[in-house]
Amino acid sequence: MRRQQRPRVRNKRLSSFRQRRQQHLLDVKVRSRKAVAHRNRRVLVLFSKIALLVALIAGIYVGGRFAAKRFFLDNPDYKLSAIEVQTDGTLQRDQILGVADLREGENIFRVNLARVHDRLQDLPQVDELEVVRKLPGEIDIRIVERKPIAWITTEKQMADPFASDAAFLVDARGVLMKEKKLLSEYLGLPVILGCDSESLEAGKTVEAPETKAALELLRLSSRSFMQTRFQIREIDVSKGYCLVVTDKNHSKVTFGFDNLDTQLQRLEQFLIYSDDAHREIATVDLLVQRNIPVTFTKPAVEVINETIRPEESPRVMKAIPLNAPKVTTPSNATKSHPKPLTSATPAAPKARPTPTPTPTPTKRAFPFQRFKKN
Repeated sequence: MRRQQRPRVRNKRLSSFRQRRQQHLLDVKVRSRKAVAHRNRRVLVLFSKIALLVALIAGIYVGGRFAAKRFFLDNPDYKLSAIEVQTDGTLQRDQILGVADLREGENIFRVNLARVHDRLQDLPQVDELEVVRKLPGEIDIRIVERKPIAWITTEKQMADPFASDAAFLVDARGVLMKEKKLLSEYLGLPVILGCDSESLEAGKTVEAPETKAALELLRLSSRSFMQTRFQIREIDVSKGYCLVVTDKNHSKVTFGFDNLDTQLQRLEQFLIYSDDAHREIATVDLLVQRNIPVTFTKPAVEVINETIRPEESPRVMKAIPLNAPKVTTPSNATKSHPKPLTSATPAAPKARPTPTPTPTPTKRAFPFQRFKKN
């Protein structure tokens, strides 16, 4: 027999307000305790991971350092036994090793290649540099030195740049150098004179516009034709507004600072004309764009004839009195020749008359012509 259910009254609460409030407070306390415990557990796990990571890094660092010291830094197999130095200039091996502070016998891994590179790069002669470590015990140093193209000085005249302390070598980039070992090929380099606008110091780069123009002129004049026909020996920059260039033939050419290529083209035309006319140029002023003033030197034969031309016949000068005294005509007795004296009859000495003082006659010179004997 089925049990009869009692009908449920709708909209009737099972608990009172007080009961519901008490139940809510209990639920809140339980949830807050679980959240605190969960948070503490997460913080502990995170701290443990961080501590483990720090300990692992420290262990790796200490172990790696110990291993590097044991197997590399204190290993006699990596002892620096050879230092190869290659250079194409005047730098000496002892000078390079002294600047780089390198010596054989130390550990190859204790050598700071970056520091060696910086020290050698500070040398004024070094243009390109390469430092390579080769295991187990070799370091290679390859240096490409700067090539000097001219001497530069503040003096306006210089006969021997080798003997002057005020002369510096300069390369195409304008870097000044002071070589300890001077080569014979440096003596034939052109000289830039009168650079007074800046102080000259080894390792410094020139900044004066007239000096830069002189270096640019040397670079442009190294072409095929101009290098053989127009060889620069001196460049005077003391005027400040132009370059006075003297070549191997002592020709003086005046250049401006701008459009050097165009000025060299005009000079090339004059050189071709002088070669065709067999005349040597004395002076050219290329500052003028039109009606360029040009002077030519005299031929060598004409110069020699003007300096040492001998006379055709020497002129002999003879002095005669201007007012000559009258000469009396001797008598017949005086005209007759006396008899020659013999040794048996010696001649008696004649009495000399007392001379009367006469005024000194004035004389003049006239050319004496020599006559040929028939």
